[in-house]
Amino acid sequence: MNDGSEAATSRTTPDWQRELDERLTLATPGDAVRGLFFNSMLGLVRTLGDEPAMERCLEASGERRFLDFFNYPVSALLRLTYTAGHELGPRYGGFDGALRQMGQQAMVDFLGSVMGRALKHLSGQDIRALMGSIQNIYRMTLSYGTRQVVWDGPARGRLILQRNFLPFAYHEGGLRTTLDQMKAQNVKVIGRQTGPLDSEYEFSWS
Repeated sequence: MNDGSEAATSRTTPDWQRELDERLTLATPGDAVRGLFFNSMLGLVRTLGDEPAMERCLEASGERRFLDFFNYPVSALLRLTYTAGHELGPRYGGFDGALRQMGQQAMVDFLGSVMGRALKHLSGQDIRALMGSIQNIYRMTLSYGTRQVVWDGPARGRLILQRNFLPFAYHEGGLRTTLDQMKAQNVKVIGRQTGPLDSEYEFSWS
């Protein structure tokens, strides 16, 4: 298992290129994701102040600009994710560290959007209520996959993702930020890949 609080495990270019190719073969034309996640990644790359890096990311995505709440093919997001992970890796301790950072930023951006603020308002300060809305969060922003939260205690549970295309480190970062945004204390998130597109996350707080 990998804990998002620990240093990222480094992976070589052939490792992540093979992973990307495998995920791309499993994507279908109907698998789509909101533009907000593209813009979130590009925003992180922009902080590098490296115009060639930004151009490489845009070229990988196949688009020049994205509208936050329009749908785009998940294959484009995959190509952008792996390219951005390569560009951001040196800043965040490696490829997986960059993925966690992208997941964290994506959830910050989503929870700051109109839809995210509405969900937080409905949940109030109830962390369990917001976690129970995970399925709704994903349903609002993705056309694919299933999500399930299983509670193992008052402040401990597991998030099970099936047929979700981005690597587990990305979702690990997003889940940690969801709990942090709800002012949870002593947050722990441990994710693991359970299949080509499946993953599971143990989470807790106090």
